[in-house]
Amino acid sequence: MKRFVPVLTSLLALIGAAHAQSDYPNKPIRMVVPYVAGGAADITARVIGQKMSESLGQSVIIDNKPGANGMLGTDFVAKAAPDGYTLLLTASGPIVVNPVLYAKVPYDAVNDLAPVSQITSYQYAVAVPAASPIQNMRDLVALAKAKPKEVSYGSTGIGGGGHLAGELLSQITGTQMIHVPYKGAAPALADLLGGQLTFTFEPVVTAGPMVKAGKLRAFAVSGPRRAASLPQLPTLNELGFTGFNITQFQGVFAPAKTDPAIIARLHQEIVKASKSIDANRRLVDEGGNEIIASSPAEFARLVKSDLALYGKLIKDAGIKPE
Repeated sequence: MKRFVPVLTSLLALIGAAHAQSDYPNKPIRMVVPYVAGGAADITARVIGQKMSESLGQSVIIDNKPGANGMLGTDFVAKAAPDGYTLLLTASGPIVVNPVLYAKVPYDAVNDLAPVSQITSYQYAVAVPAASPIQNMRDLVALAKAKPKEVSYGSTGIGGGGHLAGELLSQITGTQMIHVPYKGAAPALADLLGGQLTFTFEPVVTAGPMVKAGKLRAFAVSGPRRAASLPQLPTLNELGFTGFNITQFQGVFAPAKTDPAIIARLHQEIVKASKSIDANRRLVDEGGNEIIASSPAEFARLVKSDLALYGKLIKDAGIKPE
């Protein structure tokens, strides 16, 4: 009789696990955003979370945990119980930049987190003030070559997408340009419009309206495809800057070891939410994003490729944190 006890115990455990999966979710889900409220990732979380709540019949509670360049909230989820009730919605930085920029990161982005789905992707436009004599990418590169360390560009901080895009442009063109980090987008844009900076890599969502208003002149976009909101702009690859691909993702992660059945359910719900009319209006039409809604496997491949891309770029450029 004793020999049947372990078998019975295992069987009961399997039945319990299966019931837990089929019953999921039976309580509210916490979606951690590692940034302050009101930013791009927070908006995405609230749009997707609301749609998931409606579909699942359980509240998806947005929990903003900013700090340490996104590492505080990311680490919180990495160390949470892998039961599907604590999720992370983040942009690229904490996952594919921090681990290669900082000497000490409290989590392993690949082994401590399970990718669920990349929700969106956004890219940058290369732009100058409308009053600038620079008319195209050829002019910009020629000026950078003629005047080393005089052409400047701003970004929202060291290791941000705009900074990394500028460093990649410098590497591809063999030029030396000056990066000026700011504490936010507004002061960087003000200095650009005021003529204190030569150019910028501006997120398409903010560049688009300013291009249409005649305040900025844009030449190209940084991603693999043209931007829907600025379709007249070629990609940098189209213009001969081979290998140029700088985009930022927003995606959902669960703690590692979360049951694959729960990951699959979450992925299904995120895809449904991402393709809703509300999501397209808020995230695409108003937010300048491209909806991706990738599979967990596709998202995992992107994370690994971006870690390699940014790791090499940061090392080659000698970028150090502030």
